[in-house]
Amino acid sequence: MISIWIITKRELASFFDSLLAYILLIAFLGFSGLFTWLIGGDVFLVKQASLQSFFGVAYWTLFFFIPALTMRMIAEERNTGTLELILTKPVSDWQLVLGKFLSALLLILISLALTLPYYITVASIGPLDHGAVWTGYLGLLLMSAAYISIGLFASSITTNQIVAFLLALLIGIFFHMLFGFFARSFPGFFGALLNYLSLDSHYESITRGVVDTKDLIYFLSIIFLGLFAAVTTLGKRNIIAN
Repeated sequence: MISIWIITKRELASFFDSLLAYILLIAFLGFSGLFTWLIGGDVFLVKQASLQSFFGVAYWTLFFFIPALTMRMIAEERNTGTLELILTKPVSDWQLVLGKFLSALLLILISLALTLPYYITVASIGPLDHGAVWTGYLGLLLMSAAYISIGLFASSITTNQIVAFLLALLIGIFFHMLFGFFARSFPGFFGALLNYLSLDSHYESITRGVVDTKDLIYFLSIIFLGLFAAVTTLGKRNIIAN
């Protein structure tokens, strides 16, 4: 655990040292604030104390931001040769991946924490479904964790950050949109399977205020598979050439 925490702190510090964290925070707060308060289905337009517009725009904003956040986390280490240096120390592949995973998740958590004034302000405007708000935040965290694990896997199989970004985005598109789209085209068991694989359906279920065991299992499974794939790829780093 000590090694994981050291890696987590190192990665989190590197985000802020490179200005990446500041850019992400400003852009995320800018987009989410703009669409929550001023544009489209904003709070004043719908005339209802609700944060559904915020959760909707955050869902899409994080979908694009997270691949940009994770694309360099392993790819850059491999490209510069520092990955091998790190792993000569008493650090396992799992500890390295978990440390990087937690650092990205903490940055997302900081981003979401900075939107709590939205919650406080909307709650002061009128009656607010507090349960739906907190499950909405839980849904964003689970979704972010799933995409971080996918992004780490994409970053682990290449030394090119742009390739890692595009690959993470491509995989994310299947979970974000295509599985749900294809599910409507197939009846029966196959359609139900595709619908279960759709991240959108599980996210919507949670943001409605319903935390179902099957939704938690789904997100935890995606997170584990993404991290496991990244660790497996790192284990084959001496074989794979880029």
